[in-house]
This record gives sequence, C-alpha cells and structure tokens, in this order.
Amino acid sequence: MQYTAVKLLPLEPDDREQFVLDNQEAFNYGALEEFGLRDDHFEEGDQIISRRTIEMCIDSGEAYRIVVGGEMLGGVIISTEKERGELEILFVSPKVHSKGIGYAAWCEVEKLHPEVRVWETVTPYFEKRNIHFYVNRCGFHIVEFYNSHHPDPNDPDGEHNADDQFPDGMFRFEKRIMI
Repeated sequence: MQYTAVKLLPLEPDDREQFVLDNQEAFNYGALEEFGLRDDHFEEGDQIISRRTIEMCIDSGEAYRIVVGGEMLGGVIISTEKERGELEILFVSPKVHSKGIGYAAWCEVEKLHPEVRVWETVTPYFEKRNIHFYVNRCGFHIVEFYNSHHPDPNDPDGEHNADDQFPDGMFRFEKRIMI
C-alpha cells in the first residue's frame, strides 16, 4: 500500500521523548540491516544517533511529526535561512518502509518552505536506502564525499566530524529548486 496523504504536525513538547526514541529505532534499523550485531558505528552506547544529536537538531530547527491517518509514523527536522535549507533528520518507522511515506513527507517539507532554493543533507556511505531515497526519489544530487582525506569544511575543528563513527565517510547531497 502506498501512502501519499501525510501531514506534518509540529512536534509537541510532550511528544519529544517518544520522537527521540522513534528516531533512534529507525536509524538503528538501518545500521543493523547493513552491519548486523557486529556494528561499531553507534554514536552513543547502542544508538546509531545519540539523544544529544537529536535534541540539538530539535532545539535548533523545526521538528515535525509525520502523521498518516492519525498515526505518528516518523519525523522530520529541518532548518532554513532565506533561500537555503538543511534536512537535519528524516525518519519513518521501519514497519512502514517502502510505502511512499518518506517521499510524501519530503514533498510536504518543500511546500512548507517554497522560498528555499537549495536543500542540503548528509548521510553515511553505507545507508543505501537513504542514498536511493535522496537521489532517485527526491531529486537530490551527491555533491561531496566527506572522509579522512576530505573532511567537512564547515567543521574545521572536527567537533562534528564523523570520522570516528563513520570512518568510510559521509555523502553530502543538494537539491536545487528551479523557479
């Protein structure tokens, strides 16, 4: 079944904890699917993405729940500044992967911010589902590959550099919206 009628509802303060847990479940699913239990890419204990990272994104951006038929099936966190936007986090519950929910949610994000002309996001090299989603479904292009030989220039001190967590690198994507 393909879902196309999704709503993005602003994250409510009393849903913050569940949002974090749902996000971690979705990100862990991708890592476990790729690496199994031998994975060493987890950021915090048994989490591929730490609570701290998620909460920093929530606090500095716009967080929304992805809702279909009254059921919360994922979330998205974005930040925008004039004609530029960053997709910080997008996740869909693993129980409804490949149903069109993520794509429909992304279309809603673009409708929320028609002023944005360039969207940007990153994903680890191993997230084949994400790479397919961003490039083949949403129209992003891979524009850079951060790795030990080419670190993220926006993180010169390496504070957010993913080398330890993702030593094989991260892809940076852009989507340019033409008028």
